[in-house]
Amino acid sequence: MKITNIRFAKLIVPLITPFKTSMRTVENIEDLVVIIETDSGQIGYGSAPATPVITGDTHGSIIAAIDLVFKPKLCGMEIDNLNEIIHVIQTSMVNNSSAKAALEIAVYDLWGKMYKAPLYKLLGGGSNTLRTDITISVDNIDKMISDSLLAIDNGFDILKIKIGNNITDDIERVKEINQVVGDKALLRLDVNQGWSPKQTVYAVQLFEKSGIQLELVEQPVKADDFAGLKYISDRVNTPIMADESAFSPKQVIELITHQCVDIINIKLMKTGGISNAIAIAEIAKTYQVECMIGCMLEGSIAVSAAAHLASAKSSTITKIDLDGPSLGRFDPVKGGVLFDQSTIKLNNLPGLGIESIDGLIDI
Repeated sequence: MKITNIRFAKLIVPLITPFKTSMRTVENIEDLVVIIETDSGQIGYGSAPATPVITGDTHGSIIAAIDLVFKPKLCGMEIDNLNEIIHVIQTSMVNNSSAKAALEIAVYDLWGKMYKAPLYKLLGGGSNTLRTDITISVDNIDKMISDSLLAIDNGFDILKIKIGNNITDDIERVKEINQVVGDKALLRLDVNQGWSPKQTVYAVQLFEKSGIQLELVEQPVKADDFAGLKYISDRVNTPIMADESAFSPKQVIELITHQCVDIINIKLMKTGGISNAIAIAEIAKTYQVECMIGCMLEGSIAVSAAAHLASAKSSTITKIDLDGPSLGRFDPVKGGVLFDQSTIKLNNLPGLGIESIDGLIDI
């Protein structure tokens, strides 16, 4: 099975409700779909969102990187030379992690199709059923409470609360949501780099003294502030998780060995795809550190790949944050992984299991 061409399409899915964080507001899932064609007629699908304030990637930069750098090297390569293909993807260009991720996802999809097996089984096997949390966007308190109760009514028992705009307002949001939610759901806080180290210690210690039990606090400080993460971890009991601080295996080793955080959030768009995500999961396993598998605001192509990885590495990836497809008004991907509210079901079709995709806009 030889790579003969790489082409692009766009996929737009309106959100049920706007996605708001301390960094941005988004109303649609907009994925760039990367389609790898082969001489056998098999097609591999990958995708990536534009996340310029997180990874630095836009759809334009992803297309340019693949067309100008990766495509000339990958065309003609055999899918069964998986390690060689991954080496080319990871070494031909620095950064551009979303472009690498989209390519790797499509390659791994083809690898599964070549061996006629679902990706999660080729990566080690695991359960075909996962449960995810759901994101509650930052907003006024009444809206966040309403969204939280609706999520619980829809079967979610873990809520990821977006905060980080203003610490005084954030504290009140958490107190009010906790009071209403009670023991109906676990709370995860995602600060999106919105607090300082001292503010984080103040807020988390206040929550702890108030009896508010948080499962974790995600990325409270700036991505490069490893010292700030350690300052926080040394002073609170609540687990602290790195997200934007943890792109590469090297960063993860530093975070873990310096005891900066308790949990690592793996996202394929940060790691540059599945290969480095596997490496991070293995590093975390060595140090007996838990991982979460997360996603950007993206649709079910790339999130399906993350779900397959989560199943295969479930001994280390113990927390699931793959709600992106559930936030959309519909899922245009047929076959593949089924995202049914809090339940994620993997099928046994080869690769990612995708049979067709509605609404693709050729680029």
